[in-house]
Amino acid sequence: MERIETQVTPRVIPGVTLQVSEYGDRGSPTHLVLVHGFPDDQRMWEPVVAALPQDWHVITYDVRGAGRSTRPEGTSSYRTDLLVEDLIAVLEATVPEGEAIHLVGHDWGSTAMWDVVAAATWDPRLEGRLASYTSASGPPLDHLGTANATWRGRLGSLPQLLHSWYVWLFLLPRVPELMWRRGQRLLRPAMRRLDPTIDLLPWGEEVRANTSHSIGLYRANVLSRLRQPLPWRTSLPVLLVVALRDSFVIPRSLDGLEARCRDLTRVEVDEGHWLPRAQPVRFAGLVAEHVRRHG
Repeated sequence: MERIETQVTPRVIPGVTLQVSEYGDRGSPTHLVLVHGFPDDQRMWEPVVAALPQDWHVITYDVRGAGRSTRPEGTSSYRTDLLVEDLIAVLEATVPEGEAIHLVGHDWGSTAMWDVVAAATWDPRLEGRLASYTSASGPPLDHLGTANATWRGRLGSLPQLLHSWYVWLFLLPRVPELMWRRGQRLLRPAMRRLDPTIDLLPWGEEVRANTSHSIGLYRANVLSRLRQPLPWRTSLPVLLVVALRDSFVIPRSLDGLEARCRDLTRVEVDEGHWLPRAQPVRFAGLVAEHVRRHG
């Protein structure tokens, strides 16, 4: 599909510009938005886009702090509520008014887009604008926070907490930035032992650039959201793609999402965390099937 690049500036957030790519015709009846995670940028979706139906209107964008979008200073600039505003701005700029999108998120893109799903239950700007959601390797923070609200839940979450050692490292000041900038030779082998699909990242300057600011996603959201999870429930059709060999978001941490999602389909794939990079055709097929079912 032919790609057209544009820039979008959220009206409620001055000083931030998002680099957006559109594939296909805006007049298409099917609109799909793909949101990347950490430490990626929108280029991770190119093999997936190539495997999607050519008559769809597909949108990708660099999340704030990554790629060619603005890299705002300050931890508070990376709160997920601001990422919700960014998605709304992209939606308003690229999709005809009143038409719905099918939303896909991976890693932090998935975690942040769960907040979009939640916001759609109360924000009039999102009323009727979501047709379905596909989540891969990024649980809602509210789900994790609710699970940790009791001692029994904390015990059940212990395996994920142990696998999330890197999260606690990323919360430290300065040390993570230094590791991503100068210690990739040490960091990469250590993380490879957790999940070999990490080798599919564009290591080197691209990873350094994408982590320098967007590591704020961890600092701005993890502790505060785990302490104060929000109650919400959605009727949106949700496809939960579970990578069985994902050592960063273990499958068990995704159990129980039926309590928040009335229409949840869980599909398990024998792959690691970067499933969209490792198996783009398979991933595109799962998304396409879900979209057709709920188009």
